[in-house]
Amino acid sequence: MNAPALNASVPALGTARRPRKFTALERTLDSGLRVVVVRKPGVPLVEVRLRVPFLSARAAHAARAAVLSDSVLTGTVDHDRAGLAAAVQRLGGDLGIGVDADRLQVSGNVLATNLRGFLDVVADVLTGATYPAKEVVAERERLVERLTIARSRAGVVAGEALAKRMWGDHPYARDLPEPEDVQAVIAAQVRRLHGDLVRPEGAVLVIVGDVSAARAADLVAKSLDGWVGAAATTRVPPLPSVEPGPLVLVDRPGSVQSSMRLGVSALRRDDERYPALQLANLIFGGYFSSRWTENIREDKGYTYGPHSGIDHHALGSTLQLQADVATEVTGPALLETLYELGRLASLPPSTDEVESARQYAIGTLALSTATQSGLASTLSSLAGGGLGPDWFAEHPHRLAKVTRDEIAAAAAEFLAPSRFATVVVGDAASVRGPLAALTPVV
Repeated sequence: MNAPALNASVPALGTARRPRKFTALERTLDSGLRVVVVRKPGVPLVEVRLRVPFLSARAAHAARAAVLSDSVLTGTVDHDRAGLAAAVQRLGGDLGIGVDADRLQVSGNVLATNLRGFLDVVADVLTGATYPAKEVVAERERLVERLTIARSRAGVVAGEALAKRMWGDHPYARDLPEPEDVQAVIAAQVRRLHGDLVRPEGAVLVIVGDVSAARAADLVAKSLDGWVGAAATTRVPPLPSVEPGPLVLVDRPGSVQSSMRLGVSALRRDDERYPALQLANLIFGGYFSSRWTENIREDKGYTYGPHSGIDHHALGSTLQLQADVATEVTGPALLETLYELGRLASLPPSTDEVESARQYAIGTLALSTATQSGLASTLSSLAGGGLGPDWFAEHPHRLAKVTRDEIAAAAAEFLAPSRFATVVVGDAASVRGPLAALTPVV
């Protein structure tokens, strides 16, 4: 018996939902701390994100910052490690610390009724972290082990190689510290870094949850009244523009895969052309229905998940492409990548492609802020670029107005294959020849 024919037609796209409007209260305290509070009921929780600027050009900064992040919750004047964890748990909360080249971030959540107690614990960490020497040594050793494991992965090696290729000696190229630099960090250096940079001036605290915005802002002012002072001055050079040039091949003898990474300077989110570039990137490789995915995943099976995305940093933005492919198809995969970049840079996308990408962008923006956690993280990320809740509220309208011609212009300017810096990590003996047939290789 013959199986019934399947209807392969794709239903028409519906109207994308716009993100729900919300009201944000913003207040800057005398200490210089900017507080953003959004009431978002639904669950009796509050999400907290504190973003402290942490960019520095000092060579040892990345290692010391990483050790600080891992050991800041190991003790304060009022609590040891266990006592601090117990204090957070009693409040029904969770507290964590993360760091990158741009910022130190305190993240957590707590029952709405216990927000004041949670903020008191955060204040204790900000003003009273002691970094006990034994705890710092223990966290330092664990960090060295994690870094060593991370650098055994081709994707990490490729990411580092691309960062160095794009930014040279800039601090952004040293975001992941070297194990030997971490091994040299001592507790006194971490305490000094905390005193120099963990300061409220220029920091942004975002609170989202089932709480009165005005009351939450008042609680912040009371709990953090002892956190004062400006950070020590650090001079950081501007982010250099990405210069194209020969492909950098990093040898990984015997590897059965190649990790391919490409990068180019991009537009910041506050640039009026950014919505057009955002949609151009989606059409190229930014989501599952993109041209790049259709080509090297669906059609040719070269890789499981190619992806392109725009990364935003405090000093600028970059567009980066990544794909891991089998060694034997490294050359063909790069060829198809350059082909798709060139095709979009020289020929306007179709109306259907534009509308699909537009609805995806608007829809994912709404989804990313549908939860308290997602909204808090989005607002904290925007704060890193000097943007606030108004940007989020207005961005769907900007996306809706972008024309096909504007997307084509953005693609021509930013997606031309000759603009990209390219790095491949793989078995050089196997892939150098096929790659050299496409582009100069060093």
